Amino acid sequence: MASSLEIAKKAKEAFVDDSFKLAVDLFSEAIDLSPNDANLFADRAQAHLKLNNLTEAAADASKAIEIDPSMAKAYLRKGTACMKLGEYLTAKEALEIGTSLAQNDSRFTKMLKECDQHLADFQPSTVPASASKLSDTTAGTLEESKKGCGMSQQISTITSVRPKYSHGYYQKPEEVVVTIYVKGIPANNIVVDFGEQILSVTIGIHDEDAYYFQPRLFGKIIPDKCRYEVLSTKVEIRLAKAEIINWPSLEYSKEIAVTQKVNVLSVESQRPAYPSSMPRKRDWDKLEAQVKQEEKEEKLDGDAGVNRMFQDIYLNADEDMRRAMSKSFMESNGTVLSTDWTDVGSKKVEATAPDGMELKKWEY
Repeated sequence: MASSLEIAKKAKEAFVDDSFKLAVDLFSEAIDLSPNDANLFADRAQAHLKLNNLTEAAADASKAIEIDPSMAKAYLRKGTACMKLGEYLTAKEALEIGTSLAQNDSRFTKMLKECDQHLADFQPSTVPASASKLSDTTAGTLEESKKGCGMSQQISTITSVRPKYSHGYYQKPEEVVVTIYVKGIPANNIVVDFGEQILSVTIGIHDEDAYYFQPRLFGKIIPDKCRYEVLSTKVEIRLAKAEIINWPSLEYSKEIAVTQKVNVLSVESQRPAYPSSMPRKRDWDKLEAQVKQEEKEEKLDGDAGVNRMFQDIYLNADEDMRRAMSKSFMESNGTVLSTDWTDVGSKKVEATAPDGMELKKWEY
């Protein structure tokens, strides 16, 4: 049986070959054999990032940090995943710790600037007070750790595994409905604030760090018309759009600048238009007369012509003639058609074969 090192080597080869799904599977096999190897979790996080499995990447990076708080690349990958998820406060915290561990790595500096830019887009009133309090507490803890403890103790003190909740959204012409999937969280532990283009969700859990979901929205909203509801398994948030446009994504992106107006038809535009102010009245009696005249003038050949002749005779006949025609036709199996009721009314009309043909009875 292959060792975890051998499987991890194959996983890295698959990653280099851009076979990221295979790399994830192989790293998972290696983790089953060595569940306390922080490098395996950090490397699988990188493969998840390539597949855009952002929640899984953040979870793997957090696990690597839990096992080895001094691993700089784990903080980088956690920061990357959280930024793509729109969780900029969490991303910044991870990136700041990573910067202190790898001061010469320019990737941390670049990502921190980008993260700060996102956070600067937030309106101050929409950032929960608990977030500022948490940041001050974290900063104080960091200073205390620098004075009285070693680096490994400091990192252990200020890092923890934050809860992760998945979310999704759908939209209508006039609103966007965002769903955050949480289970069994009391309503008073959830705070939702609305800004002009900001949604801020804070979920506080006893003895755990708060969860923040604070995306800059793709379009502007009307805060006074927005609302939310805490259910047993989810938080449902309804954002009232300021403009009736289609949002290509929930979050704002500089790359997506073109918006698409939703085609909402008014009641007036759906009414039928007429050439004049009054609808035109159709003369149905005249139309029926025209159809009947066309049917009379239509010339038919063969069986169709014969059938038309019999239909005309039947329609113009009196009651005795119609009775004679029906009785003779039915009793003769369609070989005799008489219009004389005095002739066929008192007897059974026998079938008669045409000249040159023999009448044959079918047996069933």
